[in-house]
Amino acid sequence: MSVSAAFNSLKPSKLISWKATGKLQQTLAGCIELAGKTLHTGKVSKVKVCPGFAGEGRYFEFRSKLIPASIDFARDSPLCTTLCKDGYKIRTVEHLLSALEAKGIDNCVIQIQSLDSEDSELEVPIFDGSASAWIEAIEQVGRKEALDRCGNNVEKLAPYLNEPLHVLRNDSFIVGLPSSEVRITCGIDFPKVPAIGCQWFSSSFLDDSYEKHIACSRTFCLYEEVEHMRVAGLIKGGSLDNAIVCSATRGWLNPPLRFHDEPCRHKVLDLIGDFSLFARHGSQGFPVAHVVSFKGGHSLNADFVRRLSGISV
Repeated sequence: MSVSAAFNSLKPSKLISWKATGKLQQTLAGCIELAGKTLHTGKVSKVKVCPGFAGEGRYFEFRSKLIPASIDFARDSPLCTTLCKDGYKIRTVEHLLSALEAKGIDNCVIQIQSLDSEDSELEVPIFDGSASAWIEAIEQVGRKEALDRCGNNVEKLAPYLNEPLHVLRNDSFIVGLPSSEVRITCGIDFPKVPAIGCQWFSSSFLDDSYEKHIACSRTFCLYEEVEHMRVAGLIKGGSLDNAIVCSATRGWLNPPLRFHDEPCRHKVLDLIGDFSLFARHGSQGFPVAHVVSFKGGHSLNADFVRRLSGISV
């Protein structure tokens, strides 16, 4: 598909209007390469993120198979976001995609491999449970104007929400409201875990606040649920080094927190990564809207993006 054809496919709908941002699409100025233990399988994987062509967006490459970072390939999975295509799976993509979306890396090739050549299911490393490692790596190489395969630059478009949209599941919800700027308001509620309790955090991630106030927030879990998750085959690589763990009776087991509301901020980090799956052809993925999430998670995030995309949920 040519770049012109790709952008012609970004047709406005009842929910979304695509508008120029006044910026050109960007990519990395060089390759970044990081390796580390994964959260759920406990294996070591290596990720190399390289510059991409304008108009082609972000996609994963595994054994010569290309898996676009698109909601079309997202599948529900416990405690993470997974992309699937042709029998191959890439798990826990949300922190990397959150960093790429927030830093404006619109086009890139994400090559991933593990030490086990037989694996058909891979996972992005967890590092310290936040997006800090990815932000630091992106800043080290920098970014540059992306060119298409003919050497032309391409204008970056953003999706504007035209009318309110919501998804609801029990007492959890996500609401999108039309706005002239991107804003995220997130709430969580753990009434049986006093150290967490009810928290709210609000931010506009398309500015410096992402790096200072969101990217370094770590994933969290409840100590009382750890054994259940391990029996379910999850968090085999989990430790106090890559998550903050809270007990309902003893409070935080590995303080100090980086923020008093770090769990809520991490939910925002995840939401940005999941919403980036709405991106098309190097466009902005996160909608220009005020997004309000309460007790949300990866599955509900994906449902909202599917609704944006016109996919039935």
